Amino acid sequence: MPSIRESDLPGIGRKFQVEARSGDKLVVVIHDDGRRGLYHFHYDDPDEPISMVTLDDEEARQVAAIIGGMTYKPKELESVEVALDNLVIEWYRVEAGSQAVGQRIGDLQVRQLTGAVIIAIIDKEKRQKVSPGPDERLCADSTVVVAGERHQVKAFKQLIIRGSE
Repeated sequence: MPSIRESDLPGIGRKFQVEARSGDKLVVVIHDDGRRGLYHFHYDDPDEPISMVTLDDEEARQVAAIIGGMTYKPKELESVEVALDNLVIEWYRVEAGSQAVGQRIGDLQVRQLTGAVIIAIIDKEKRQKVSPGPDERLCADSTVVVAGERHQVKAFKQLIIRGSE
């Protein structure tokens, strides 16, 4: 796991320093006005940035979605998982044989039975539905982005496989 250090920048915002496995260093400064400054440092000279990008809030959120895999998931990755302390966010592909195919989220009672929350559905044509409602139906070959504690996400996967019975 990469090394991440956080620090407050009084009157400016917050700084996040990421040291990647490659040895490169990335510094992200989140300004109080919503701007984000990204500074890339080469591992040979960790004190002098080799590139810098400034993004407004909307641009930063779009880039975060791209990096986080919301817009494209490499085909080699069947399941992607992000863990933040006890919170797990996972991309789960709904297989054609799953009992939940064609069922509505509300009918499956995802939140009530598992505690997990569906935060997005990406269909096989790559159309995204962020924060889908209870009337949204699960389709074969779609990818569901689900959040919860590890045991809740595991229960969610079982629910998708067996359906609401």
